[in-house]
Amino acid sequence: MFEINIAMSGGGKDRIAVFPSRMAQTVMKARLKGAQKGHSLLKKKADALNMRFRDILRKIVENKVLMGEVMKEAAFSLAEAKFTAGDFSHTVIQNVSHAQYRVRMKKENVVGVFLPVFDSYQDGPDAYDLTGLGKGGSNIAKLKKNYNKAIELLVELATLQTCFITLDEAIKVTNRRVNAIEHVIIPRVENTLSYIVTELDEMEREEFFRMKKIQANKKKLKAQEDEENAQRAIDFADTSGMKNLLDDGDNIPILFA
Repeated sequence: MFEINIAMSGGGKDRIAVFPSRMAQTVMKARLKGAQKGHSLLKKKADALNMRFRDILRKIVENKVLMGEVMKEAAFSLAEAKFTAGDFSHTVIQNVSHAQYRVRMKKENVVGVFLPVFDSYQDGPDAYDLTGLGKGGSNIAKLKKNYNKAIELLVELATLQTCFITLDEAIKVTNRRVNAIEHVIIPRVENTLSYIVTELDEMEREEFFRMKKIQANKKKLKAQEDEENAQRAIDFADTSGMKNLLDDGDNIPILFA
């Protein structure tokens, strides 16, 4: 009987080891509802991350194409500046110890995932303000403008690349959680609920059968008791109908005539 109950209750399925009761059924229903809600929220999070991931990927492709054009223009302007202003590498070497452009990092929250954002800014006055004062000033100004644009684009590209890697890892983790909830946790809780319901139904059937047996035994005992009482009444009636020798109703002399 025990082996049959296990087979009927889905004992071979993957489920949580719990004792089948009404309290366990309530707990499992709450866990199933929480798992379904968590799955829905994680699915929305994965969709939002994928949307941002595709947007960043599109920007990376655009910025790389733009970076090639900007660097080509900057290299051409460097050749122009050297042609018109002469060799100004000594001025660059003198100011190389002090960085004019610095980068600070901020964080952007995207559905619980913090993405690093790099921002470039100029620290202090322009050290090359007087470079090209004698000749080639316009070309040097154009050179600085082009390379400033290249630096800003490079920092933006670094931001996009870092966000790309961070989002890729976050999407993998989120997808693993979604798959675990969808294919492992929810089926286990559903199998456990099915097992509890089946066991409770089996207990109710056994209780109903037991109550019917008890009622049948009570009816049988009651019928036997009624039969014994009826037999006892019949025996009592037969005993009361016999004549008593000590009764004075019949005064007949026996010894003397």
